Amino acid sequence: MSFDKINYKIKVIDNFLNRDDFEKISNLNIDTNVNQGIKIYHNEINGKKILKSTIDNDLLFNLNKYHDKAISILNELCPEKVSLYDYSSFTLMITNKDAKFPYHVDTPNKLLSSVIYIKPEKNKGTTFSNDSKGNKRETVEWKQNRAVFFSRKERETWHAYGGDGISNRVTLVYNLNSYRLKEVYRVENKSYFFGNLRYKINPYIYKYLKFTI
Repeated sequence: MSFDKINYKIKVIDNFLNRDDFEKISNLNIDTNVNQGIKIYHNEINGKKILKSTIDNDLLFNLNKYHDKAISILNELCPEKVSLYDYSSFTLMITNKDAKFPYHVDTPNKLLSSVIYIKPEKNKGTTFSNDSKGNKRETVEWKQNRAVFFSRKERETWHAYGGDGISNRVTLVYNLNSYRLKEVYRVENKSYFFGNLRYKINPYIYKYLKFTI
């Protein structure tokens, strides 16, 4: 897939998870009902150490086998950030069918952001834009087990998503993360002071965007 309208790189991989892993995630015994907004099951892992788990630990360890592949993708999209990696997160997100999430930029802890479309068979994908108003936008269409990757940059990697009005949307958000936010801003050639100030003014934004894509 090519994205000519936007100014940053997006990588799309179909059938990203192997069949067994996709089936295990699709059939997890979790509540996929959400009356509004989103429901999250957030998990963090660093190598063989689980930092936080809300799903089956064995499955979380198993998902970490995609680490080398994710690092390779980050090296393709933004090689300067590879050395800043500290931990990975896997977040199952259930989005209400009527929820709409406007254009936003991911938080600086995310070196590599990705979303893997899990179920249902049909829903809405993710729209990327050059600005917060949706100008020159490109949409990655929904397809089960399709993974969409990008490396966020402050005030540049705008994207939005929402339900299709018919079915709740289940995705797996897979991120490579860093604790070294000042270095992230340095690599992006952006101001840590102003970037950090934006989240301090509205801490809800940071709390919410830490988990979503």
